[in-house]
Amino acid sequence: MFALTLPANAVRFVMAQLTSIEILLPELRAYAIAICHSREEAEDLVQDAVERGLRSDGRPDPIGELRPWMFRVIRNLHYDELRKRRVRREYFAAEKRLSNEAGASDTARDVLIRLAFKKLPPETREVLCLVDIMGLKYAEAAKVMDVPNGTVMSRISRARKALLEIVDGAETAKQEVTRKT
Repeated sequence: MFALTLPANAVRFVMAQLTSIEILLPELRAYAIAICHSREEAEDLVQDAVERGLRSDGRPDPIGELRPWMFRVIRNLHYDELRKRRVRREYFAAEKRLSNEAGASDTARDVLIRLAFKKLPPETREVLCLVDIMGLKYAEAAKVMDVPNGTVMSRISRARKALLEIVDGAETAKQEVTRKT
C-alpha cells in the first residue's frame, strides 16, 4: 500500500475549509465513547454538544481554547443526563412505593391535590410544575422562568405552603363533615 501525501499548502487549504468543531469531531467522539455506556449514546451526546457549541455566542474562537471547552460541554451534558435519569428513577421508585403503600385510599388525596393545584394562581402553578412535577433544579427553573435562583426558591416555598394550606383546609372540612354525620 502507498500513502497519499498532499503538499503542505493543500493541507492548509483543506483545513481552512473545515470549521474548528469539525476538526475536533474525532476527539469529541472518542471522549464521548469513553464516558458513555454505548456508541449511540455517545453519538447523541456529541451531536447535542456540537449543537450547543454552534448556538453559543460565548464559544472560544482559537481551536486551542475550543477543544477543552467542547470537552467540558460534553462532560456537563453527560452528567446532566445521568442526573436526570437518577431523579426519574428515584421518582418512579418512590411513586411505585407510595402507590403500593397507599392503595385506593390515596386516590381521594390525589384528586384533592389536583383540585387544589388548579385553584392556585398561574405563577404558583408554574414553579410547582417545573420543580416538583417536572423535576427541574432551581437553577434550571430560573432559566426557564427568566428569574434569579433566589426568586425560584422563595416562589416554590410560598407555592408549597399555599398548596398545603388548600389541601389541609379541604381535609379539615372533610373531617368536620364526617364527624357531624
